Amino acid sequence: MRTAEPNRPQSGGSISCSRVAAWPKGGWICDAHVRQSWSSFGCVCGVAVGYPLDTVKVRIQTEPKYTGIWHCIRDTYRQERVWGFYRGLSLPVCTVSLVSSVSFGTYHHCLSHICRFRYGSADAKPSKADITLSGCASGLVRVFLTSPTEVAKVRLQTQTQMQQRRRPSASWASASPTVCPVPPACLVPAPKYRGPLHCLATVAREEGLRGLYKGSSALLLREGHSFATYFLSYAILSEWLTPAGHIQPDVLAVLVAGGCAGVLAWAVATPMDVIKSRLQADGQGKQRYRGLLHCVVASVREEGPRVLFKGLTLNCCRAFPVNMVVFVAYEAVLRLTRGLLT
Repeated sequence: MRTAEPNRPQSGGSISCSRVAAWPKGGWICDAHVRQSWSSFGCVCGVAVGYPLDTVKVRIQTEPKYTGIWHCIRDTYRQERVWGFYRGLSLPVCTVSLVSSVSFGTYHHCLSHICRFRYGSADAKPSKADITLSGCASGLVRVFLTSPTEVAKVRLQTQTQMQQRRRPSASWASASPTVCPVPPACLVPAPKYRGPLHCLATVAREEGLRGLYKGSSALLLREGHSFATYFLSYAILSEWLTPAGHIQPDVLAVLVAGGCAGVLAWAVATPMDVIKSRLQADGQGKQRYRGLLHCVVASVREEGPRVLFKGLTLNCCRAFPVNMVVFVAYEAVLRLTRGLLT
């Protein structure tokens, strides 16, 4: 799941509209801007930890040849070793801080304005509908930033499979040694994309601006309701996990609630995630899909309704530990910073 910072519940576990009171035993800093800055550090850690599983997920969603998760992992490791699981990592790591700050800033501002409009004060306790609407707005805003990054990431993650289809046979190589004095260099064509920036430049040159936002319709549908699900489920779970007699959950409850909320959010996001990956990968060679609806119909017709849930297990398994890493790193850095400032 996309990585997310925990929003601090007020009384009853509902999420605050503006600033958040410090945790009584967690050593959390209440300033919203500092909270967003250090959450970005946690997001970087979360991306690095969950990226190998994301690569496997994308390849399973876009390549019908894989029969399962372990088949994809073995095939990737055998052909590309460990580096194959980290293709295209640099761009998400460099942009995750900006995306996190913008998306969570949008969430807090939207929730604050809703509370001010409905209840007369930005510090009022928001309803679940307020949380859902603000979470949806946060997800929609981040699409404009993440779509080019997602295109480059998916193209780089699936680039090896495209090359394997054009690999010459071994008999050809042995039959014409004079034509190919260095067999390894001739057996595998040079990759089309040399890196994230080269991939973005190539897509923009060959497909125009629309190429950088390919699959954005599916991404909009994925991010909108998944972020709404995340924030709403976090509020409900944190309220449920808050000990009796306490107005705020402890750190363990925040970690558990955040991880479970991430799993729930990815569970509802996976169908559109499959379509998004297929549309974005469909730019290397002849295009198969004419748009979102055609991709859905063609995929279901060829592979059955189960195709919409390819990668569901990986998404859910990845969401919980990634969010745990985000929250643990977030708290550790905040405590370290607080110790240095005192």
